[in-house]
Amino acid sequence: MRLSAKWPLVPAIAALTLTSACVTDPVTGEQRISKAGIGALGGAVGGYLLGDLVGGRRDRTEKIVGAGIGAVAGAGIGAYMDRQEREIRERTAGTDVEVIRRGDDLILQMPAGITFATDSANVQPQFRPTLDQVADVLDRYNQTFVDVYGHTDSTGSAQYNQTLSERRAAAVADYLTSRGVESARLATRGFGLTQPIASNDTPEGRAENRRVEIKVVPVRESDLR
Repeated sequence: MRLSAKWPLVPAIAALTLTSACVTDPVTGEQRISKAGIGALGGAVGGYLLGDLVGGRRDRTEKIVGAGIGAVAGAGIGAYMDRQEREIRERTAGTDVEVIRRGDDLILQMPAGITFATDSANVQPQFRPTLDQVADVLDRYNQTFVDVYGHTDSTGSAQYNQTLSERRAAAVADYLTSRGVESARLATRGFGLTQPIASNDTPEGRAENRRVEIKVVPVRESDLR
């Protein structure tokens, strides 16, 4: 079964898991994810995202075909992504951007502290040269889908964090488009506080959770059939 067929179930699974994982601070009234909930949420939502794309492959494929973007030949996918990974690592060396390889997919994790000012969805001027480098590589290796995900820590309400994460993901995607990345390849999603990668009980953990991720997935020949 194609993973995209599971999409309608994901919000429900995430909501149920989030309900059981959230605890309310008795003093501030703020919601946060319990330590026990971190792993559960990663399995419910994060695992799904590793296998598919925002909006599903079918809808995305129609857009890239319309934009004249082709697929990577099956035997060449690994080498194509190897070259792209190497260039992105070289271009982002010395920054706080972390490049992660998962199969043939690339995940770029960018801490929000270097990308955005507090409570802002405007890309900070000092981070734009780094995004310029990323955009240049993505533009040249254009046979890929590009997803941009926004994440927050648990400070503040869930609704506020959800909106902030969506605005930040959109801001990064818009910036990439302004630097030449074809908009048909891009999609965004905000996850608010629902996908922590560390405990929100410490400043260090909250800093890790405040992040934007760019996921780069090769367009396969099977996607265009």
